[in-house]
Amino acid sequence: MSSRFKCFILSCLLLILLLLMLQPVAAEKQNQKLLQDQKLSQAIDREIEKHRPELIKIRRFLHMNPELGNQEVETARLVATKLTSLGFEVKTGVAVTGVVGLLRGFRPGPTVAIRADMDALPIQELNNIPYRSLKPGVMHACGHDLHTTIALGTAMVLSSLRSRLQGNIKFIFQPAEEGLPEAQEGGAALMIKEGVLGDPPVRAIFSLHVWPELEVGKAGYASGYLMASSDNFVITIEGKSAHAARPQEGIDAIVLAAGIINNLQTIISRYLDPTEPAVITIGKIQGGARANIIAEKVVMEGTVRTLNEGIREKIPELMENIISGITRSYGAKYSFRYLKGTPPLYNHPDLVQAMLPALELALGKNNVVAVKPQMVAEDFALFGERVPVFMYLLGVRTPGVAQAAPLHSPYFNPDERAIPVGIKAMCYLLLEALEQQAAMSKSEVSDVIK
Repeated sequence: MSSRFKCFILSCLLLILLLLMLQPVAAEKQNQKLLQDQKLSQAIDREIEKHRPELIKIRRFLHMNPELGNQEVETARLVATKLTSLGFEVKTGVAVTGVVGLLRGFRPGPTVAIRADMDALPIQELNNIPYRSLKPGVMHACGHDLHTTIALGTAMVLSSLRSRLQGNIKFIFQPAEEGLPEAQEGGAALMIKEGVLGDPPVRAIFSLHVWPELEVGKAGYASGYLMASSDNFVITIEGKSAHAARPQEGIDAIVLAAGIINNLQTIISRYLDPTEPAVITIGKIQGGARANIIAEKVVMEGTVRTLNEGIREKIPELMENIISGITRSYGAKYSFRYLKGTPPLYNHPDLVQAMLPALELALGKNNVVAVKPQMVAEDFALFGERVPVFMYLLGVRTPGVAQAAPLHSPYFNPDERAIPVGIKAMCYLLLEALEQQAAMSKSEVSDVIK
C-alpha cells in the first residue's frame, strides 16, 4: 500500500471522527437556550393571541355548564373533540370521564405532562354575570374551568410548534379532583391505577391552580411542600336520653361533644411542635331531638390537614385518646372513623429550581414570587408520589382590587385575563422540561457508550 493511499485513508478516518464529534455538539447547540430563541417566543405570543377569543368562549361555556366529579361528560367531549382536531392521539373514558391527549414531537425523545382538573362543586353561584352557571346548585367555584381552558390553549399553541419538539407532551384532563360520588373510584388515584403515567412513561408533570390572593400576571411557587394532606373523620357520641330538667338521670352527648371539640384543639396547641403546621376542624355537628330532652347521640364530622407525614400518622391516635378519655369518664360510648385522603403536595425541589428560570422568562422575574405552603389540598399530590411534579399558583385577582372572593365561594369570579398568562407559562415550562430531559437522555447514552 503506497504512502499516499495510507495518508488518504487516515485523512478520511480523521474526517469521519471529527464529524462524529461535531454532531452531538451541533445537536446540543440546537437544543440549548431554546426559550431564548426570539422567534420561538414571538411564535408563542402570536398563537396565544390568535386563539384568545376562542379560549374565552370555551371558558365561558365550561363555566355555564359545570359538571360534578365523574359526571364531566360534556366537558370531556369538548376536550376530546378539540384535541382530536389538533392531531393528538386521544384516549377517552380514562378514570370514568377523563381524557388523555398525546402530542408527539417531530423528533423522538422523553415525555413530560401537563394535568388539568375538570370538575365543579355543589355550590349555588351568586355572581350576576352573563355566563353564570346554568345548573342549579353546581358551580365552577375552584377555577377548574380556567384550568381546563389553559391546558387546551397550551395544546393549541404547542401543536403549532410540533416541529420544535424533541419528545412528547401528554395532556391529562382529570375528573373528580373535588371528590367522588359515594362508593365510586376516580380522580388522580384511578388515573394512575389505569396507567396514565405510562405508554410512554412520563418523566415530570406540571400543573397550576388559580389563586385569588395573587393578581393577574403573577405566579407563586414553593420548592418542597405546596399544599397539605387532607384526611376526614367521623365521631359518634352515644350518651343517655333524659328529661332536660333532670340531667342527673342522663348522659348529655352534646356536653361531651363540646368538651371533645375544645380538647381536640389542644393537639395543635400543646401536643405538636408549634413550628409544624396542622389543622383540626369540626365542620359538621348533629345531635338532639328537642329543647327539653337531653341529647342521646351526637355525630361530628371534620378534617385534618398537615404538611408533615409523621405528624399525619400521629394525629389519629392523639384524637382517639381525647375522645375515649372524655366519653368513658362520663360512662358514654363512642365510635371514631378516620378516613385517610390526599397526601401533602410536594413540589420536587430539583425540578422547581431547574424550571424556575423558564417561569421567570415567561412572566418576568418580578412577577414570580415564593409563597408559603397552603393548608388546602390537591390530589395532584398522588402524581408526585410517582414522578417529579411542579404545581404553581396562578394569579387571578383583578389588578387594583384589594381582595377577591376566595376559592369555593359562590362569588368566586377569576379574571379571564389570567388565561393567556397561564398558557404562556405552561408553554415555557413544558418546552424547557423537554429540552432538559432530552439533554439528560443524551448524557445517559454517552455514559453507557463510555
